[in-house]
Amino acid sequence: MASPEDGAAPPSSGVLETIPLEHVPSTHTVHIGLFKDVTNAEFLQQQLLGRNAEYEYAFIDASSVISRFQVLAAVYKAITIQLSGSMKTPNIHSEIVCSLSPNNNISEAYRRFGITPTSKHLIIVKVLISPTSTLTPAAVEQHLLANVKGTPTPFTDDTLQSSLTDWPKVRKYYKLNNVGWLDSVKDETVKRKEMEMLVLGSMALRSL
Repeated sequence: MASPEDGAAPPSSGVLETIPLEHVPSTHTVHIGLFKDVTNAEFLQQQLLGRNAEYEYAFIDASSVISRFQVLAAVYKAITIQLSGSMKTPNIHSEIVCSLSPNNNISEAYRRFGITPTSKHLIIVKVLISPTSTLTPAAVEQHLLANVKGTPTPFTDDTLQSSLTDWPKVRKYYKLNNVGWLDSVKDETVKRKEMEMLVLGSMALRSL
């Protein structure tokens, strides 16, 4: 589905990483940035709630995410929904946030996976769709640097899993606390990979 798939970001000199997704039309380009220690999450959320078009992004609380692939799976699903004309939220970016959820409760998805006034670390996704969008990746990057008060950080699995992921929260949101065999896995790397597979499975089953 996505390239690359191994959780490591390719070299990039900018804040935004452009990530190609297989089986996605060339009209859609995906750009993702990670900001740590954000201090103006409340302001950013208010721009979303006020439907300020300049802030039409998928603002994802990084504490609810365990891997790049989890985010890319949500992006891919949202693009597929948008192309099929079956969106249940205002735009493709809100669809991305909802696609992270294991259920169809939209307000819960926003609350659990989207930005909140207390969010500290944000994964920010922008999908540019031609020819309707006149923005460039450079313009998006400049806008984020000017308006997100946080530290741009490489969007890698190591970054997420070493300090940003709230593991108890992820287990609660994806109902993994009752998966008894998971606690018997002693190797942390293997356990995290197993958790990722369970999370992805929950996301995939959401619309069934």
